[in-house]
Amino acid sequence: MSWAPLKTVLLVLLSFCLFSENEGYAKNDNVNIFYLDYGPKEGTPVLMIQGLGAQLTYWPDELISLLQQNGYRPIVFDNRDAGLSDNFDEKGRPPFIWNYIKFYLNLPMRSTYSLEDMANDGIAVMDHLQIQDFHVLGISMGGMISQRLVADHQERVITFTQIASMAKSPDVSTAPKGELRRLITDRSNKELSEEERINRAIRIYEILGTEGVTINREEFAESALANIKRGKSKSGFSRQLQAILADKDRYNELKNITVPTLIIHGTIDPLIPFEEGKRTSELIANNTFIEVQKMSHLIDKPVLDSIDKILINHLDGVILEQDMIL
Repeated sequence: MSWAPLKTVLLVLLSFCLFSENEGYAKNDNVNIFYLDYGPKEGTPVLMIQGLGAQLTYWPDELISLLQQNGYRPIVFDNRDAGLSDNFDEKGRPPFIWNYIKFYLNLPMRSTYSLEDMANDGIAVMDHLQIQDFHVLGISMGGMISQRLVADHQERVITFTQIASMAKSPDVSTAPKGELRRLITDRSNKELSEEERINRAIRIYEILGTEGVTINREEFAESALANIKRGKSKSGFSRQLQAILADKDRYNELKNITVPTLIIHGTIDPLIPFEEGKRTSELIANNTFIEVQKMSHLIDKPVLDSIDKILINHLDGVILEQDMIL
């Protein structure tokens, strides 16, 4: 009798067990936060925090696989007001015109919740999973949330990776320009049909992705529609944006961060100015700054292919050069 077929089945089952996903809800006070733990359980945890309006499904599969294959355990979650996490739709959409005036006059704003609350959502996930020590990786708004999380919980953070983010409270000088501004403004204050939302998502992706990368519009539209149906909130984007605008500059918080930090920013980022990414590097003492010349705002395949080894070396504790240009 040959044991080859049985061995194949056992290997498949073992692989499934090692990398099986675990999902559920963590609770931060009365807010339920949906998370997905990719495993493997024995891997070193990496808490990953997404950006404005983004769901946990937005993380590239290639990035998740890269981390797993190098001994890490990616853990992702839907920010409040996104995906399957609790939303605050009962609070209504923030008053757009009044906030628009406040923004241009640089007047203080109020928000339904704060970036600190959103940082505590991430801590709630790790507490729920009974994980004490972990790496933190945040992109865009997720980088802003991560800044507060890392500054307040340094005793638990192994390393910090910030991608396409900044410490400055947004103002007119840092606001996106042209078509991108219009698309973001429309998303924050207009109700659109599913088809219009899909077309808008495609256009935003084209602007924020690496120049020259083409997407399969039919596949992208299917994915965008699935995310639209998955998301429970109709106005969460507006309240998340309000939380960003209401938060103060995080300069002092960054000055107090001492954990090894990797900062990655695209030279041609149209959403968060390159100069603001560089500014965060000047504030954090123990950091490496990576300037990615072809990078816009997203971690698509060309960008990941450029930074993959550097990211893994950083997580592995390898001492990197202080500044690099890719």
